[in-house]
Amino acid sequence: MAVKLPALVLCAWVLGLCHVGASAEIFSPDDSAICRGGLEVVYPELDITECLVVPSKFRKKLSTTWWAPGVYFAAAQKDKRYTLVMIDPDAPSHTRPTSASWRHWVVANIKGSDLKQRLPRGTTLTDYSPPTPPRHSGFHRYQFLLFEQHSDMQVALTEQEASSRGHWDLNAFVNRLDLGAPVAAVQFITQNYKD
Repeated sequence: MAVKLPALVLCAWVLGLCHVGASAEIFSPDDSAICRGGLEVVYPELDITECLVVPSKFRKKLSTTWWAPGVYFAAAQKDKRYTLVMIDPDAPSHTRPTSASWRHWVVANIKGSDLKQRLPRGTTLTDYSPPTPPRHSGFHRYQFLLFEQHSDMQVALTEQEASSRGHWDLNAFVNRLDLGAPVAAVQFITQNYKD
């Protein structure tokens, strides 16, 4: 069975990162490579424009208080549609990612004009679930990936995908919808706020 080139690029670019060591102080070169394209994720007191380790003073708010962030993409084309995905490739822990990639949020059919206004409105396929790494599971990466859609496509999760957030096969989702590589992405690293 032939595998499409965008799928290989995505697998190497995102899924291959699942085994990169995450540190609270230093991103590996692979971790830093995911932050590209100018995607901006905006929480009330935290603006994520590059790979970032969340300061400890914001970890509780990120997990318990703040809801879905604004998402801004300056390069969005107003007549295009986009799909936004947020995953945790380190679930339930970085050393044992047996539930990777945990699906935290998926919004499809976002108008480019809305991305220019920090409004990721569209068709919500998975409601936003805040980062809540388990206690003593170490640092987790939370990745936001923005894909450009084909104008005439219907974006949906399969019945199997919708049944569980864990063990999500992002690569299969991207291949099925022919989304190609993300046009932009950003990530942050955090841990349970009680650790």
